[in-house]
Amino acid sequence: MNIIDRFRLTDKKAIVTGAGGGIGKGFAIALAEAGADIAVVDINEKSAEEVSKIIKIMGRDSIAIKADVSNPEDIKNMISIVMDKWSRLDIAVNNAGISIRGYAETFPLESWDKVMNLDLRGNFLCAQEEGKIMINQKYGKIIFTSSMCGNIINKPQFQISMSVAKAGEQHLTRCLAAEWAKYGIRVNCISPGYILTPALEAPDLKPQLDYWTELTPIRRLGKIEDLQGAVLYLASDVSDFMTGQNLIIDGGYVLF
Repeated sequence: MNIIDRFRLTDKKAIVTGAGGGIGKGFAIALAEAGADIAVVDINEKSAEEVSKIIKIMGRDSIAIKADVSNPEDIKNMISIVMDKWSRLDIAVNNAGISIRGYAETFPLESWDKVMNLDLRGNFLCAQEEGKIMINQKYGKIIFTSSMCGNIINKPQFQISMSVAKAGEQHLTRCLAAEWAKYGIRVNCISPGYILTPALEAPDLKPQLDYWTELTPIRRLGKIEDLQGAVLYLASDVSDFMTGQNLIIDGGYVLF
């Protein structure tokens, strides 16, 4: 089989959480372009349906699922819907997450819990349910969307809860990779740098875009397209010998 064919995902069945927009949408589209059928999962049902419709127009099967992945019952329902429709799960991209900025000394406990419940606990619970399916199959690819803030302290804004959650997600990747390798499951994560998404264009962040660009050796901020090759690599057979790793895609930001 040639190298291009090994990247193909023809008829693979995939879940992408947080896929109603931004990076998650970009991941879902990339996997569909490579041939996968996609369960588009988002807390915003309308957004999930819009992305699912795009994928169907591309000629792939797709289902839109409304789910809050901080809710264990929603996660179980998500898996149930996918298995009822396709009877298997080959690829799971656990991308859903939020960020709440604030100073450590005044950071509200409810905000801390909200970020942890989604970014770390919720993504673990997703992987736990996905892993049960993949263990029975003796095959699967699990991919987390972490962040470079799990490796560094972002500046000038502070986001202690997200940074700690994303660092935990990277170690969660290693723990699951070690436990599940014997079942043919590969677990890896992608850590984006500053990527131009609607979230990064929030009014209070716009003045910082030039500052972050100056600190990035490549001298530009990332685009969603810059991440799509990584998710395709990790979802495909090309990455079968890779597990427990974190791909930082940041234009070189963390080098300094």
